[in-house]
Amino acid sequence: MINKKSLWFLTLFSLILVLSIYYITMPSELLLTTNKNTPDLNENKNDETEVEIEESDLLVALRVESDEAINKEINELQEVLTDSKTSVEDKNKAYDKIKEINDNRSCEEKLEQQIKEEFNLDSFIKIDDNQIQVIVKSEDESSKLANNIMRTIQSNFNDAKYITVKFQK
Repeated sequence: MINKKSLWFLTLFSLILVLSIYYITMPSELLLTTNKNTPDLNENKNDETEVEIEESDLLVALRVESDEAINKEINELQEVLTDSKTSVEDKNKAYDKIKEINDNRSCEEKLEQQIKEEFNLDSFIKIDDNQIQVIVKSEDESSKLANNIMRTIQSNFNDAKYITVKFQK
């Protein structure tokens, strides 16, 4: 049975997750306009540098879509957890499913970071049971690169995974 402490932890964790996803997906123009209102500590410097960060629209759209689906599923499972009419077995299944979703998401983020570090490529990874879908932003669509990415991802798992790699320009 889930106790109050676990329920509070789960609620706060999902709130933090939703806020962090919101912050990450927030348009950069909004961040720039709010920063203009704050006083600049380096006003004496005349050199202004402007940093532009671009990422593939497809990768961003896939991340947002995936995050929305995950949040919706977690909210539905949390409703099962908080419903007093739900059996203990169903609550345990819902809790295990939430834990699995969070584990998959952290693994996806870790793998995306690993691809970024090893191959210097932006990517989107979706894990679904034993299937892993990888979408990579790259001009080079070589089978050697795809094979190296698959080997890198497979090295993180003990059991065999079905890994697909798609390239996005």
